[in-house]
Amino acid sequence: MSKLIHTPTLANVTDHGPTSSTFTIEPLHTGYGMTLGNSLRRVLLSSIAGAAVTGFRIEGISHEFTTVKGVKEDVVAIMLNLKGIRFKVYSDETQILRLSKKGRGPVKAKDIELNADVEVVNTDHLVATIDSDKGSINMELQIETGRGYRPLEEHASARKTSDMVLLDAVFSPVLRVRYRVENTRVGQITNLDKLLITVDTDGSITPREAFEEAAAILINQYTALAGQTRVEAALPLSDTGLSGEGEDDTEEPAELMTSIEDLNLSARTTNALVNNDIHTIKDLLSLSEAELRDLKGFGNKALEEVKDKIAELEL
Repeated sequence: MSKLIHTPTLANVTDHGPTSSTFTIEPLHTGYGMTLGNSLRRVLLSSIAGAAVTGFRIEGISHEFTTVKGVKEDVVAIMLNLKGIRFKVYSDETQILRLSKKGRGPVKAKDIELNADVEVVNTDHLVATIDSDKGSINMELQIETGRGYRPLEEHASARKTSDMVLLDAVFSPVLRVRYRVENTRVGQITNLDKLLITVDTDGSITPREAFEEAAAILINQYTALAGQTRVEAALPLSDTGLSGEGEDDTEEPAELMTSIEDLNLSARTTNALVNNDIHTIKDLLSLSEAELRDLKGFGNKALEEVKDKIAELEL
């Protein structure tokens, strides 16, 4: 086996719906399934950019510990409902939106007056319920973008008016991340990991977008720490012609099953290959040049002989 750490591939993406996908990453170096799974999960849950309501004003209300005339819910209940609205915001600027409605009936997120920079994802989300024919509600919402969780104490100084009620905000659009690590093999290498990670989002971002953003964040963090040091990585095992899980079960060409002993190689080279459990051309082609060099009893002359034979056979 090569002493280099090979890079994995995103072998498959299974969509369970518009907001849930499972990503299969394989083959991974031994132990790297848990390493990558844990780091990706933590970043996905804590660091993906999103948007949330960070404050609101209700006409005629000066603080949250009160009620709104003609509205079923008190202000605290309305606060909790506002936290559940999910937005797509296409600007880094703070957005101020209005919500006004008169007459009996539910007040939903779709009643918010939007601008060109804001889109509501869950339009049927309940904000309040007007239980009087003459009742009404007039609100002003403050929408901000950010990452992770921000308590209201951190932006209390940004209160623009005395009747603005501030909220702690959960910006993350990722609702849940689960992962598991399974064993997998590629060719003669049997101690590899396969990582399956499932990402559920709130709909303001796709699982794939969240997954790729998390990977990019980790790359930036580790690159900054690595300085000028660079480590050579082996090519993905899937790129070397190895046959692993998930590939189509197509019939192998007959010549690939030719015995090593029928290739008319030197006795030394043939014995070295057989002693390393390489019995057919298929087994031989499943190894990279670096992996062939690492075989016990397999030197440079043997490698050149094998390369010449493969070229002669036009494989």
